[in-house]
Amino acid sequence: MSLDEDRIGEEALPSKTPAVRITRRTVLAGLGGIVLAGGATSAYGIGIEPMRLSVTRYAIRPKGHWPAGQTLRIVALADIHACEPWMSAARIAGIVATANSLGGDVIVLLGDYVTGQNFVTRYVDAAEWAPELGRLKAPLGTYAILGNHDWWEDRTAQKRGSGPTIAGEALTRAGIRVLDNDAIRLERDDRAFWLAGLGDQLALLPTRKRHGHPRIGVDDLDKTLAGIPDGAPTILLAHEPDIFPQVPAHVALTLSGHTHGGQVRLFGYSPVVPSRYANRYAYGHVREQADLVVSGGLGNSIAPVRFGVPPEIVVVDLSSEAIA
Repeated sequence: MSLDEDRIGEEALPSKTPAVRITRRTVLAGLGGIVLAGGATSAYGIGIEPMRLSVTRYAIRPKGHWPAGQTLRIVALADIHACEPWMSAARIAGIVATANSLGGDVIVLLGDYVTGQNFVTRYVDAAEWAPELGRLKAPLGTYAILGNHDWWEDRTAQKRGSGPTIAGEALTRAGIRVLDNDAIRLERDDRAFWLAGLGDQLALLPTRKRHGHPRIGVDDLDKTLAGIPDGAPTILLAHEPDIFPQVPAHVALTLSGHTHGGQVRLFGYSPVVPSRYANRYAYGHVREQADLVVSGGLGNSIAPVRFGVPPEIVVVDLSSEAIA
């Protein structure tokens, strides 16, 4: 495995980690207050890094099953969080143009298309962001899963306790296949593989009916993988990386977003990560029983702050042989 990041300005910025136990929301909201207070570091954290765009490349020889001689390039976009001024429709169009230029065999969208913060000047409707994503082009197509904010911001789906969601229907209208506990068979150079998409693990917020269950998922890993023949090469899309310990070893690669790399990441460490596993699955390539890549995402959640983890498009090259 090798990692090549097309990034500018990778100097780590100094930060103090509070000694008290805190939540991701308090950290990001607190940092939002700090950056609003002014200074060069504040200007960078709120005005520069969140607006950057990097391309992060991974070359992986999967630990799980991947056929000899088969290569595949995946371009992954995660956590767009459409809203102004941070992620306008025009900015999404620019991200799409960059993604189309990266030579992907397949493009995948890893969830959270709607905003997840209040520091906005205007909410960007699905009718605006979905057509832009519909312009993504790859030989094998574009496929999507939904994220927690795509559910949380959809009052009708929350009340119903099930889909469809506004985001999912908008993606479908834009010509993008949404995988919801489902898998699809694809072929490259007459070699087949399976692309599977897991339902969101945090989809439903608490209600009186769901009292005692803070967040309930609509994910079903067994159902997602059930239709895939034994031993078939498989790529799994899962918005939250917390499912990874349950992913079978034969799955070649799991791709996730959700964490944003913590949005603040210094010297390879994120102070607060929205995962029960904390920094174990905060960001990057993880190899355990199989391979996982967690994207740092493109947009912001809670507060428009990024330090040490700029917005990124992820490119993964899979091969059964070592990749130079």
